[in-house]
Amino acid sequence: MPPRRRGASGYRGVRQRPNGSYYVEIRSDDVRLGLGTFRTAHEAARAYDAAAWRLDRPRVQMKFQDVHTRQQAQDVAPPPRLITDQDRGEHARLQRRLLIAKEDERAMAEWRRRHPDDVADEQAYWAKQTTKRREERLDRRRRKALALSQCDIVENGG
Repeated sequence: MPPRRRGASGYRGVRQRPNGSYYVEIRSDDVRLGLGTFRTAHEAARAYDAAAWRLDRPRVQMKFQDVHTRQQAQDVAPPPRLITDQDRGEHARLQRRLLIAKEDERAMAEWRRRHPDDVADEQAYWAKQTTKRREERLDRRRRKALALSQCDIVENGG
């Protein structure tokens, strides 16, 4: 069996993300343990080693030989977060929603391109509604001010 490939980071289980951070995960049987995102590949590799110690992996699988005990390994990195099937399902659901939203945006852009008269009519309608609401608000304010001024006249004995 050929040796496992190492990514661009140079460490097994460590992947570089497009934003420059490093994500690390380790497998245990059929479960994938996501260990988190780190600023450097070195930090991510340390987290991988700590998880390997916790999983009782042989020392030859460790990336750094300066960790000699499980306690030292636990001090190096936080405990791993389990990525479950439920997490994967939630991620897939969110991706579908995002895809639907993108498709909706694309369809609306196509509709606006094909029906510019409808777009202009809709904009005119909403401009008219906005103007109407503003006028109603101003009228209410005028009537309120008039009512308050009449109350002041009555109170002052006018």
